[in-house]
Order: sequence, then C-alpha cells, then structure tokens
Amino acid sequence: MSEKKTGTFFNTYNLVLLGIFAAILLLLSFTPLGYLKIGIIEISFLAIPVAICACYLGKWGGLILGTIFGLTSFFQCLGYSAFGTALMGINGFYTFIVCVVSRVLMGFLAGLIADAFRSEKPATRHIKYVVVSIATPVMNTLFFCGLLALLFGKIPVTIGDMEINVITAVVVPAVTLNGIVEAVAGAIIGTAVCEAIYPLYRRARK
Repeated sequence: MSEKKTGTFFNTYNLVLLGIFAAILLLLSFTPLGYLKIGIIEISFLAIPVAICACYLGKWGGLILGTIFGLTSFFQCLGYSAFGTALMGINGFYTFIVCVVSRVLMGFLAGLIADAFRSEKPATRHIKYVVVSIATPVMNTLFFCGLLALLFGKIPVTIGDMEINVITAVVVPAVTLNGIVEAVAGAIIGTAVCEAIYPLYRRARK
C-alpha cells in the first residue's frame, strides 16, 4: 500500500518501511560505518538513508528519519564526540538546535523535493533519486554549519588543551571537504540503493 492509496502516511506498509530505514540509520549512527573522523572533522554518511527514505516516503518519512538522525547526533555530544562534548559544555540548548533542528529541516525539505517528482517514469525516477541523494547531504552540511556558525561562531571552543575558532576550524573545512565527500557519496550510494529497491517497493505496493 502507498500513501496515495490509503490517504494516510501511517499505514502498515509505510511504517514497516520506515522502521527498516530507521534501523539502518541507527546502525550507521552507533558503528564506525556512519562516520569518517579526520581530527575534529567528522564526515557523516547518515544523510544517505534519510535521502532514500525521503525518495520513497516523502516529506513525512524524511522528517521522521531526519529527526532520528538529529537525535543520534545530539547523543554523540554526551561524551562520544570531543567536539560535540565541548559544544555541550558551552550551551546544551544551542547544541540541540545545531544537531537536531538542522536535520529535521534537512529531512523534511528532502521529502518535499522528492514529492515534487510525481511521475514514476524511469527517467523521472532516476532524476529524483540523483537530485534528492545530492541535495540531502548538501542541506545537511549547510544547515548544520550555518547554525553552528550562527550560534557558536563568536565563542572560543576548547577541546582538551586546544582552543579553536568554530568558523575557521570546523565550518570552512566542513563546507568544503565534508560537503564534497558527502554529496558524492550520496549521489553514488543513494541513487544506486534507490534504483535497487524500486522493484521490491513496486511489487509490495500492488
């Protein structure tokens, strides 16, 4: 069953599919598979399952999975990420906004982009997969770094014995290095997975 057929997002089929995507996201969140850490810079691949979910479950699926992503990111700040822990020590509420609100917006907007592609013709589907798979990690980087710069840009952050400026030490490298790597990974992996699972998705909807 699809959302269009039942008239509601919260039907059995969608909830099962959402549960699968959420399980994959949690697996990536709490294993080394989800992050590539280079010093204090963390390249995240968690936007990929959000993008895939958005392609198949639209704005509400993207919103829910983006929220889960944000909460797992915030959890990392409770002693599991040196940089996140430092932010928590400065302002926990701001840290929550940076980690969670940015991912909620990312997931919801990714779903809106996916919903804009209404045709299921192969060419249109492929374009949707590519666009959403690239846009999702790009939005993740921009929203996260934008809120980080806005809320912590003028505050020195101390990590161990090192004091850093968030703009120069995190935001600039993240927008360049993270943004490029995550967008490329999203385009390749996200598009490939979306194409691979479409036959199963179509069969299950009948």
